[in-house]
Formats: sequence, C-alpha cells, structure tokens
Amino acid sequence: MVIRVEHELHERRKGRNTGVGLLLVGFIAIVFGLTVVKVLQLDDIREFETFDHVVRPQLVPEPEVTQ
Repeated sequence: MVIRVEHELHERRKGRNTGVGLLLVGFIAIVFGLTVVKVLQLDDIREFETFDHVVRPQLVPEPEVTQ
C-alpha cells in the first residue's frame, strides 16, 4: 500500500526547480548564441587561433625580404 499524498512544500519546490531550470537553460542559450556569433564573424581561422592573446611564433607572418 503506497501513500501518495504530496505536501504543499513539494509544490513550492517544484515551482522553484522549474524556474531555476528555465534560468539555466536561458543562460546556456545566451552563451551558446554569443559563441556562435563570435565564431561566424571571424573571416580567417588564424584570428580564432590568436584570440587567446598569446604570441605564437608559427602564426606571426614573416616579413618579406626585398632585394
């Protein structure tokens, strides 16, 4: 015999959990959207690779030597 009486406290928690879940999904959607927009605005992949503000010698173009 199972007793299925829910207390009023369970309803309040369910409402709060739903609200927190929706806020979390909204935050994830905003971060994902900003990431997609940022990546799509890049014209050259080297811009994406150098975005971490660290100098990598293999990505710095060598100056042209004129003779």
